[in-house]
Amino acid sequence: MTTVRSTLPDDARKVACEALQDTLVDLLGLSLVGKQAHWNVVGPRFRSIHLQLDEVVTSARDFADTVAERSAALGVPPDGRPETVAKTFTLPAPQEGWVRDSDAVQVMVDALQDAVARLRERIDATEKADPVTQDLLIGVTAELEKQRWMFDAENFPR
Repeated sequence: MTTVRSTLPDDARKVACEALQDTLVDLLGLSLVGKQAHWNVVGPRFRSIHLQLDEVVTSARDFADTVAERSAALGVPPDGRPETVAKTFTLPAPQEGWVRDSDAVQVMVDALQDAVARLRERIDATEKADPVTQDLLIGVTAELEKQRWMFDAENFPR
């Protein structure tokens, strides 16, 4: 079996790939959360939130691909299997069934906020280990913060 060799020392690769794997799970889970809310959102703001949810899903899926490929480039196979995501995903998610538009928005605000907080920890962890991975995580964070802001503005004023 041939393995991909990393350009990083083992200890730096371990830090970077742990951050990438955790981010991959968050992004895959976030895309599922967004789709679940997308399919079940109801209320007077249905259409706008329905479409906004798809924006998050598209971003999360695109970033998940980039994050997984970065891990592979560093010589660590990414694990996006459903059982891995189900076992390790911990961001907030909507309840089963129909989701009121304001509740869907709040779930997304909470999930995005938690994802961003975790990404910021990973940004700090990868600063010295792998600035390239850190840069990738910074880009993901910027987009998720933008999406969080847009959802948060939907429920203003509270």
